[in-house]
Amino acid sequence: MSIRVIAIDGPAASGKSSTAALVARRLEWAHLDSGALYRAITLAALDNLGETGKGKRETWSAQQIVALAEDLPVRLVFVDDVFRPEVAGVDVAQAIRSERVTQRVSEIAAIPEVRHWVNVQQREAVQGHGRGVVVDGRDIGTVVFPDAPLKVFLTASPEERARRRLAERGRGGGSGGSGGGGANDAPELRREAEVLAARDRADSTRAVAPLKAAADAVVLDTTRLSLEQQVQAVVALARERLPG
Repeated sequence: MSIRVIAIDGPAASGKSSTAALVARRLEWAHLDSGALYRAITLAALDNLGETGKGKRETWSAQQIVALAEDLPVRLVFVDDVFRPEVAGVDVAQAIRSERVTQRVSEIAAIPEVRHWVNVQQREAVQGHGRGVVVDGRDIGTVVFPDAPLKVFLTASPEERARRRLAERGRGGGSGGSGGGGANDAPELRREAEVLAARDRADSTRAVAPLKAAADAVVLDTTRLSLEQQVQAVVALARERLPG
């Protein structure tokens, strides 16, 4: 029996999570954001394994991180059709979006043992959801669910992705191909684009499960698409390939 999974991958700020959440809602499926689980593990490590002084970084072993994730535990809890990240029984959906987590998550996510642990959690979470699950991340279609009947790889220009990320933080700029953001935003947009480019390099060149589109993925460039347009595109593909 084939799994009912829609795998949505793509680089940071390409619109994966927003698109996946709305696609899941339209299809009345569940939504799983794999990035939230990586962020939850990173938050757990920062809070429980210690941070060094300014300008210094603590290095934790893979065994420490995975053992901590098991012991606390770090887990996904299914609530209102969404898999929510929890650490020691506490909802951390907001806390994982902090800058301190963002600065370390790529590093933690590159650890093979951590990736294996997260992949196991995702596969277990998807089991038993007959309606289907929309999963977004960076290696969902290539590693986690290579047999997913629908794989979508979202892309967007660096400038548009930077604009969206700033808009999320309430610092100007439109999104979804709106061309928002004026000349006054240029320096901040440039800085954000550089940060995203660095994240792309880290994710694309890591030894384990690098960011890339699956060979059979539908590549969707969302630079000039509104969120609604990209959601409609994925929903149409889902209804075509996963009827019922």
